[in-house]
Amino acid sequence: MRLVADENISWRLKKLIPQWEILPSNEIPPGKRLTDLMIWQYAKANNYSILTFDEDFFELQNLFSFPPKIIWLRTGNVATYEIANLLIKLKKEIDEFMVNDELGIYEIYL
Repeated sequence: MRLVADENISWRLKKLIPQWEILPSNEIPPGKRLTDLMIWQYAKANNYSILTFDEDFFELQNLFSFPPKIIWLRTGNVATYEIANLLIKLKKEIDEFMVNDELGIYEIYL
């Protein structure tokens, strides 16, 4: 699974789920703050999906369709380890979403 995590998701998530390819947005390029549109364009050009808390990516998908696919965390303010546990728990469903060409967004609620 190839995910770009938006700036509101801790870079520590990639350490908690090392078997997933999670790229924090501040690493593309390193240290540069990216706009949501820049993250969108990077994900699309490099075959990543987007992991986000941010509704703005939903709006970008309404404008530009998909790819990239979006995993939208609608969990509120939770600890990074809770996000990791939730993603691991939902891995099968996320995998099914990723291969479904008709779906562009997967919303996760707590």
